[in-house]
This record gives sequence, structure tokens and C-alpha cells, in this order.
Amino acid sequence: MSISASAVKELRDKTNAGMMDCKKALTACDGDVEKAVDWLRQRGLSLAAKRADRQSSEGQIMSYVHGGGKLGVMVEINCETDFTGKTEEFTQFARDVAMQIAAANPVCIAPEDMPEAVLQREKDIYMAQVRESGKPEKIWDKIIEGKVQKFFGESCLLQQSFVKDPDKTVEDLLNEMRAKTGENVRIRRFSRFVLGEQS
Repeated sequence: MSISASAVKELRDKTNAGMMDCKKALTACDGDVEKAVDWLRQRGLSLAAKRADRQSSEGQIMSYVHGGGKLGVMVEINCETDFTGKTEEFTQFARDVAMQIAAANPVCIAPEDMPEAVLQREKDIYMAQVRESGKPEKIWDKIIEGKVQKFFGESCLLQQSFVKDPDKTVEDLLNEMRAKTGENVRIRRFSRFVLGEQS
């Protein structure tokens, strides 16, 4: 089928993908722009996965202060080249991540980073809840697993809904940045400070 220039432009505006990639996506999705957006995102994810083991030691440390100086965040975000680390797009991404940490107060970056003691405490609470619920014992593990996944979604930065666009997770945002830059971008570490609280 013939793909119109206006459809390519619309998809390019939505995704920042290259012209040829937009045309390829629209061709693969029979001209459906929304499906083509998903097609490009999936392609970006697979490319991002291939880049994940590449060295990334450039980037930025971004700070964000909120509430008249009562709450502050510092986050280190790495990329592969100094050039990418200085772009406005990368800076905006770093700012968005810092703002996310300020607003959503994650415990860690990813589920595998969750302190074992914190996770065990949550599991103990969930076990006590299912015992009290009167539900059959054979489904307890499944209920607990569901609650653990929900906990990760609330407490792990990458799994949280992005505060500026709740239809995306922070991990979606990160993978979009990887696809746009062609580099292994990663959120390395963060600290969140609240005035008067012990760290």
C-alpha cells in the first residue's frame, strides 16, 4: 500500500523516529499510525536490550529541589558519550527522572535492587493478610505474588507510572531515550532528601 507523506510526518512528530523507520512501521501496520507507534516502541525496546551491556560512564548528575527547599533529589544518569550527555533532550530526561523521584518517592531503581529485608517485611504482611482473609490456602502464593508485583510498581522507580504521563512507566521513558540516542542510557543511583528527616 502507498504511505502518505502526511502519515509519515505525523508518526515522526509523535515518536522522533527517522523517516525511513516511520515509513517501514506504517507499511508493517497497514498505515495505522497508532499501531505504528507501538511497532516502533517495540523495536526500540529490542534495540535497547541489545545496548544494555555497553559501557556507559558519561551523562549527568541532576538535582531537583521542590517545596520551597523542603525536598531535594540528586540522580545520576549515565550514557555512552559526552555529546549525548550534554543534549537538551538528555537534560530534560534527567530532570523528569529527578522530578519523578521527588513526587513518587521510590525505594530503589529496579525490583532486583529492593533490599531483602524490605521485601521480606512486605511478604510477611501479605501472608498475615491472606491468612485472615479466609481464602483457600492453595491460592495464597498467587495472591502474595500479585501483591508483591503491585508493591514493585509503587516502590521501584523503573516500574512506577511516569507522573507526567501515567500511561507510560519510567522504564518506557528510559527505553525511548535509549532508542532516540542509540546509547545505553541508565539510571545509576539517586538520593532523596526531605528537610528534617533522617536519611
